[in-house]
Formats: sequence, C-alpha cells, structure tokens
Amino acid sequence: MTEDGYFDDTVARTYDQDTGGDLTLAGQIAATLHALSGGGTALEFAIGTGRIALPLIRLGTPVKGIELSRAMVSELRRKPGGPLVTVAIGDMTTTRIAGQFSLVYLVFNTIDNLTTQDAQVACFQNAAAHLAPGGRFVIETQVPPLQKIPFGETTHAFACNPGHWGIDSFDLVTQTYTSNHIWFTDGPPRHLTIPFRYAWPAELDLMARLAGLTAEFRWSDWTRTPFTASSAKHISIWRKPSP
Repeated sequence: MTEDGYFDDTVARTYDQDTGGDLTLAGQIAATLHALSGGGTALEFAIGTGRIALPLIRLGTPVKGIELSRAMVSELRRKPGGPLVTVAIGDMTTTRIAGQFSLVYLVFNTIDNLTTQDAQVACFQNAAAHLAPGGRFVIETQVPPLQKIPFGETTHAFACNPGHWGIDSFDLVTQTYTSNHIWFTDGPPRHLTIPFRYAWPAELDLMARLAGLTAEFRWSDWTRTPFTASSAKHISIWRKPSP
C-alpha cells in the first residue's frame, strides 16, 4: 500500500478501463443522482477519476469530492471539466469540505474499502455532518455473495474472461474479504489485492440510524428496480430529517 492507499499511479492510469468504462451506466447513475439531489449541490465520497461526478455536473448538479488517492485525482484533472472540480484529499471518514450538501453519495462498493465497522460508522457520521436538513446519503454496494459459496468454502470467482480474472477470499468470522485481480490487457499481467469489509443492508441501516439518518429507499439497480431477496446489489438512500 502507498500514500494513495491501494490506488496508486499504476492502478489510477487503468482504473476506468479495468472497471469497464460503461458510459451508458455512468449516465444512468448520474441521472438518478441528479434527481435525488433536488437541485442542490452534491458531495462524492471517493470521487476517484470522476467517472460519475463529471456526467452529474454536465446534468447541472454541482459536485465537490473527497478522495484519498492523489493519483486518482490526477486522472480526474486530465478529463474535460476535471480541473474545475473542488476535491479535498483525505479519508472519507474524517475529511471535511466546506458547505452543506443536498446529496452525499458513495458508489461502486466503496463503503467496503473501509475495513472496520468503526470506520464504516464514521463514514455515515461524516456524510450526515455534510448534509443539509432534508439531504440524502446514497450508497451503492453489493449484497455479500455468501450464498454463492458452498458450505466450508471461502473463495468465490467473480470474474473469468480473457482480460480479467477475479477471486474473492472471505473470512466469515471477521466479516472481511480480499479481492484478488489479474488483468491481461496491455503489457504483462497486472496483479492487485485489496482488503474489504462487507456489511449487510440491515447493518448499514443501523449505521445510518446512529448517524441520525432515516431510511428512505432501497433499490436493486439504478433504474429503481425493487430490492428483493435475490438482488445482487443495492442502492440505499437515507435522509437527514428536516427541523
């Protein structure tokens, strides 16, 4: 791990490519967040390369960001409009940025990058501190895929294609897992291992309550499909009460 966490220059340069670079999906996410912002200003935790923030800005929602990795922010700055985005470098559990926001959001399983329950609770508290009354906190993350693992096993292959192999290794006692990636793209194979902590939707709801937020919506995807027992991921929205 470097000063940029697990997202150093090597990872940042290929991040958009490695995560698929689905512009249609990014536009769909931005459109939903734009609607949830209610015409106010948004704050993205772990803004990264701006793959969601920049489309959201183009829709008319001003966005600021918090990001631990300077390398990821450098990639954001290279994109059209990127140099104009205000970004605070730091941890999303404690870093503050000026202003109150109608929307704080955290997408693409990034809540799992916080590898302790205390850190995840602190993330909710930091989000609540940035929200104006009536504002929303949005998280997109996976439902822990433990039903896909046979009893007694600890690994799950989630990617196996010519350009990418991926295997998660779970520790059910500590509620943590490690994602192991190998990419076969330009040049020699690239390997990356990142630790995570998974949390069930009900646990995230409790974290929200501890931060003074109230559950509002839970969907299976960005088209607002209802969340069910078979959903592989969830988009959850909590609201800060108005006075």
